Amino acid sequence: MRLALDNARAALEHNDVPVGAVVIDETGQVIAEGHNTREAEHDPTGHAEIVALRQAGHTVGSARLDGFTIVVTLEPCVMCAGAITQAGIHRVIYGAADPKAGAAGGGPHDLVRDRALPHRVDEVIGGVLADEAATLLVDFFGPLRG
Repeated sequence: MRLALDNARAALEHNDVPVGAVVIDETGQVIAEGHNTREAEHDPTGHAEIVALRQAGHTVGSARLDGFTIVVTLEPCVMCAGAITQAGIHRVIYGAADPKAGAAGGGPHDLVRDRALPHRVDEVIGGVLADEAATLLVDFFGPLRG
């Protein structure tokens, strides 16, 4: 999670929402990192999870990331939860819950474990360094909502 938080801080360099993610293989090796790039790349899909999943797919040479773990500073949204399940990710670890748009059980949705879908995540662990992750977001959005 510390590496994901470092990635979240990198998003601040181009005025993106500070969310970071890392993908870890079955051996515990970090194979991909990402942070929000929506503003920097003018890409509505530029969420940290999507960026990290794309990099992971390129790294392993496959769209399937079976058995891998994604660690993200903010609970994944519906778009990211869908991508996570399609990739075959085994475990999601997130920091701050997203009570408005979360889709991993901490917010209004639990898409990653939805039995109606053909793929689902086996394990979700929320709240890891949640205060630190939430502080990044509050500090970012505070002046904007001022």
